[in-house]
Amino acid sequence: MGLTVVLETERGQRLDAIDDPTNILHRLLPSHDDETYQLLRFIDWYGDTVFNLLQIDTFLKEWSRLRSRAHAPEELELLLRIEKLARRCKDELLYLKFYGD
Repeated sequence: MGLTVVLETERGQRLDAIDDPTNILHRLLPSHDDETYQLLRFIDWYGDTVFNLLQIDTFLKEWSRLRSRAHAPEELELLLRIEKLARRCKDELLYLKFYGD
């Protein structure tokens, strides 16, 4: 099972979610020691990772860099769907959470 990406309110109410059952993100996200990524390298495969309004601009810049790693249409589609959630996070003052296995 791959990561689940969820858009939540401050109180933890789930507004939208995207599952990654085939582990596409595991192939695309940077490793934890890739210091060129300030935030994305810290997404925890087995725990939970939360991004808030103060982090989301940096998150979006780094996320756009992942497009060059996407080679299959389903990879790009997943990245774009998650980016859409991240933009909502910024616009609506929400939280973007990555839930690991």
